[in-house]
Amino acid sequence: MFDFILFGILWVLAIYGFIEIIKTIYFTFINTKCRNNGIYLILAVKNQEEKIEGVLRSLLFRFIYGKEENIDNIIVADLGSTDDTVAILSKIKKDYEMIEVLSWKECKEVIEKINNK
Repeated sequence: MFDFILFGILWVLAIYGFIEIIKTIYFTFINTKCRNNGIYLILAVKNQEEKIEGVLRSLLFRFIYGKEENIDNIIVADLGSTDDTVAILSKIKKDYEMIEVLSWKECKEVIEKINNK
């Protein structure tokens, strides 16, 4: 009886593992709808002059040298910063064409355009 229960548990685990392998293969190789549209990353910032460059450069490093090769845009929506956040973002934008610096109203318009594609 103990052998029957043990083999039953092993078969259930084996079937579950097989289903997970099939699911991974399907989403990796067959279903590529997610990758066709690319990745849009939207950051909302306000008065972050001390941190914004480090955050953006670490994200860019991950997207450029990591596995996420389908990034289309990084949209940084400024929520009315009163410090040098916008100047820092403009400087980084010159180095990377995928970055857009927008006000929150312009960001809303871009999101609506993306939704209508």
